[in-house]
Amino acid sequence: MTDTPHRPTHIRSFVLRQGRVSSAQARYHEEGLPRWGIPYRAEAIDLNAIFGRPAPKILEIGCGMGETTATIAAAHPENDYLGIEVHTPGVGSLLKEIATRELTNLRVAQHDAVEVVRDMLPEGSLAGIHVFFPDPWPKARQQKRRLIQSPFVHLLVSRLAPGGYIHCATDWEEYAQQMLEVLSAEPMLANTVEGFAPRPDYRPLTKFEQRGLRLGHGVWDVVFRRVL
Repeated sequence: MTDTPHRPTHIRSFVLRQGRVSSAQARYHEEGLPRWGIPYRAEAIDLNAIFGRPAPKILEIGCGMGETTATIAAAHPENDYLGIEVHTPGVGSLLKEIATRELTNLRVAQHDAVEVVRDMLPEGSLAGIHVFFPDPWPKARQQKRRLIQSPFVHLLVSRLAPGGYIHCATDWEEYAQQMLEVLSAEPMLANTVEGFAPRPDYRPLTKFEQRGLRLGHGVWDVVFRRVL
């Protein structure tokens, strides 16, 4: 159920590193992934069948260590959430959150987000998409790896139902400007405000973000809705 080794047809926005996996993360990964994981396969899935109910489906790309994802899912039991994360420590941590919080509305896919969205998610199946603090790839030669690029945004929007939203957040100002430009250029989207958005209540402040704000660092949110 982990990332399938093959040659991708796109530039990946991540590099798999051999990070340390704690014993707890390893245990929850081993025990939880068969229960709450969605294995990659190149065919469309039925999200209502997976969650056992018809409810708004929210996709989160890049869950990190999972605390924010789990907090949002716990606060909004009326929605179902699919989190995508490639790194095993983060997936193990998120599965621990699902188990300890007894969340029934959260599932995990450990695979490349581009391939999951492209191959598994039906068009119009999502009510919302979260992309919080993706890797900014700050060096000029790295920026081709950034997740928020026009082709992927167009793919994401095709998976949104009309009226569905895409919410991106970053603490890297230059990337924030790129996000705003790319989403503004997508004809199927309209900005919910003029320019950057205030942080919606559903997105909790992370400890890292709180520390940055105390130090005077900026955080930028962009929230667009599908209109076509």
